[in-house]
Amino acid sequence: MLDEQQIRDLVTEHGSTVNIGRSIGQLVADGELPRLQNATILEGKVSDSVFSEQLKTRQGKSLRLMFRNNRISTHDVNRGAIPFKDQVLAFNHDHMLKLVSRVLGSSQFEVPGLQPSSSVIPAENLQLILLENVLRLYNAESSTDTSLFQHWKAAKEEGLKVLNYAGHEINVGDLTPNGRLPYLMDTPSTKDKEDRTSDPASLIAAGVCTPAQYAQIRNSSVMAFGIVSQYLTTRGMVLVDTKTEHGINSEGRIVAADELYTMDSSRFWKLDDDGELLMREGKPVSFSKEFARGMVKEKDQQFTEEQANEIAVRYIQGLQHLTGEEFTPDLRPRDERIVDSTNKILDHLL
Repeated sequence: MLDEQQIRDLVTEHGSTVNIGRSIGQLVADGELPRLQNATILEGKVSDSVFSEQLKTRQGKSLRLMFRNNRISTHDVNRGAIPFKDQVLAFNHDHMLKLVSRVLGSSQFEVPGLQPSSSVIPAENLQLILLENVLRLYNAESSTDTSLFQHWKAAKEEGLKVLNYAGHEINVGDLTPNGRLPYLMDTPSTKDKEDRTSDPASLIAAGVCTPAQYAQIRNSSVMAFGIVSQYLTTRGMVLVDTKTEHGINSEGRIVAADELYTMDSSRFWKLDDDGELLMREGKPVSFSKEFARGMVKEKDQQFTEEQANEIAVRYIQGLQHLTGEEFTPDLRPRDERIVDSTNKILDHLL
């Protein structure tokens, strides 16, 4: 396992170069990936997607390639690039996928020789169900508008005794900052430019999903939450909350559509030797994007190189805590890694 100094040395030595590379659109335009010419390219917050009518597997399934980047987004604003973030989350997702794929299903295709650090994800192009499925076990302090914490804080300030949040009636006086909730709460949100917390009835009424689809998403996700929580007891950690996305595949089944239980999509807190939350300056020791959110002081702030490197160190430490494995990055230039992984995928699937 890399110790803190080794991680800092890795980030300092290679941090300024691992982020350098062309966008997937530019790689295609430059002729580096001729089989992706004329494909649709969608740029997202932390990954870009490529698909087309011609990109079909040998079995006739539509292929979507997702390219992780190093961008970090908080409060729906891109704050810049974090060294090694793409590879850390790739390892993180790969590890957790093995735990929960039998419950949640997966849109991903297996490709022999594709490394867990690969920033390119080969997946079936699903019919997406346009909601984010959010599960919460703690009233985690958070600066995001959609968080239970912010809604609870506002309810307290207004003197309300009962808070209705995502369809749950919550006694305001029963909650505390970072305290455990009475039960695991499903608190879905919309998939808009700015996410908005909703409730299942509203999503169903709006035609986002059917009652049966929501029930399957919720029930399978609760089961997966339990599996990951049980695993984390062996790692001295607790799963605080998570969000997953889902879609319908060519066989009509609902499967997970995006990354699972990563530090960008979930919040993990460290436990002490007695199984209690490990606290630092009165707050739980956390491995999640919340650490980066806490650095934001202005609406359009961009992280400095020093801040980006500090976030990278926290991500790598978190990965090693979560998996129990040493972080072994691929130090080849990003363009080379992207082109190599993409060609490996296309050679196997097309």
